[in-house]
Amino acid sequence: MKRELKYIELKSGYSDDGPAWIGFVELSKTGKTIYFDDKAFNGNGHGGCSDIETGEIYWITGVKKNGHNRHVFGTGVIQIDENAIEEYESITGIRVRQSKNFIVYQSKAINKQRFKDLLNEKI
Repeated sequence: MKRELKYIELKSGYSDDGPAWIGFVELSKTGKTIYFDDKAFNGNGHGGCSDIETGEIYWITGVKKNGHNRHVFGTGVIQIDENAIEEYESITGIRVRQSKNFIVYQSKAINKQRFKDLLNEKI
């Protein structure tokens, strides 16, 4: 599976101020399923993607080199996976632990079998 550093923001029920994360995602072989923080999304990892379990819409994109990942009118801190800090800092030059714009957290393991079962269950 391909692993990439991405910016993820919940859009359903929010304008540009939804909860947001930066971390490594895993892409399926086809690239049409994105796995992150024990969630799975339908999409291609560039723009609007839907949560397979809830149907909520998330915005998923690559991280920006200038560090301005939120929409220009968006506000709020961004949670960043502690395993992604080093790569994020090398891309942006921003020192995460010295910034008030981030909360460091540890992402959950991904149970891909749960999603495979969900997608393949008989209707």
